[in-house]
Amino acid sequence: MSSGSHIQAMQDALRRQAVPGWLFYGFQQIDPLALRILGFREDAHISRRWFYLVPDRGEPRKLVHRIEAFQLDHLPGSQRVYLKWSELKSELARLLSRHDRVAMQYSPECGIPYVSRIDAGTVELVRSTGVEVIPSADLIQLFESVLTARQAEQHRETARALTEIVNDTFQGTAEKIRSGQSLLEHEVQQSILTAFEDRGLVWDHAPIVAVNAHSGNPHYSPPAEGSGRISSGDFLLIDLWARPPAGVYADITWTAFLGPTVPDPIEQAFDIARRARDRGVEFLDETLASGREVEGWQVDDQVRAVIEEAGFGSFFVHRTGHNIGRDVHGSGVNFDNIETHDTRKVIPGVLCSVEPGIYLEDFGVRTEINVLAGHQGVEVTTPPQERIVTFDL
Repeated sequence: MSSGSHIQAMQDALRRQAVPGWLFYGFQQIDPLALRILGFREDAHISRRWFYLVPDRGEPRKLVHRIEAFQLDHLPGSQRVYLKWSELKSELARLLSRHDRVAMQYSPECGIPYVSRIDAGTVELVRSTGVEVIPSADLIQLFESVLTARQAEQHRETARALTEIVNDTFQGTAEKIRSGQSLLEHEVQQSILTAFEDRGLVWDHAPIVAVNAHSGNPHYSPPAEGSGRISSGDFLLIDLWARPPAGVYADITWTAFLGPTVPDPIEQAFDIARRARDRGVEFLDETLASGREVEGWQVDDQVRAVIEEAGFGSFFVHRTGHNIGRDVHGSGVNFDNIETHDTRKVIPGVLCSVEPGIYLEDFGVRTEINVLAGHQGVEVTTPPQERIVTFDL
């Protein structure tokens, strides 16, 4: 998409949402969302402040420092230049003179921290010109988190690859234990990273490989020294995420028991989490298919209710799901009414995880799938785990 058509799409969205303008601000790497949406080069060197105003109608306007007057040359619009700090304030007032409100990457009381990128002082500066600052979260989701058809298909391919990797990892772990070999969590983690490399995938953090009580820590990471030993009769949770270098993430969690019969407490907890997961998908699918709007917090409430009714509500200690994009934790809507109250709408093209968990002292279970919102419901893009994988050792 050319910069001109991209700006036109922004203005169309602004008019639909009755927002007079979208004000972007840059200094160093303070707002990576703005840099991506506005098409900056990844190696852009930004050492002076700039502003870029996209109005709901008419020509965009730029404000740049004299030393870096070229910074916004790739974008359409008229430009003014400042040098002194006093000029910055007066020129900003001129830039905003036709507006009473502008959207920025700001969230009241940092309620949605994933899009709250602008520092308080800059918000104060804008407000000092008499302009109200409103959140850009819904706009960000439109231009940062809606997948193209190509991205969606690439995500499905990655999802298939991760499913093969996790099943191969379980099988390989079981075979080594069956042959009497000693195996550590960290070794299994490293084998997954090798599988990522073999398939040309990249990642931001290494996967979670957690045995027994370690699986009760939602963000456990096996250390290189002193990680848990995996043996026959152990419960194993693996959470893995990756993407192609220029693609979109997939993110899944599967569990296995290294024996023929899963202990009743573990099986019971998994079944509750599975039913909660499926309730979230059902709710999303039915609501979107009916044409009704869904906000992120509502999905969390539906999923959490299943676990609470089963008596394990206090052991579900994180949100139901997160947005997925070029970052594994993307900038779109989260299924969350515990860590935040996410009122962003689930819109077509948005990809999210659904990953309820129950975390106890001796073990923790989680089952994670990815869902892609459409106009007539949701697509589950990763194979859902229906039962804990077992092995006859």
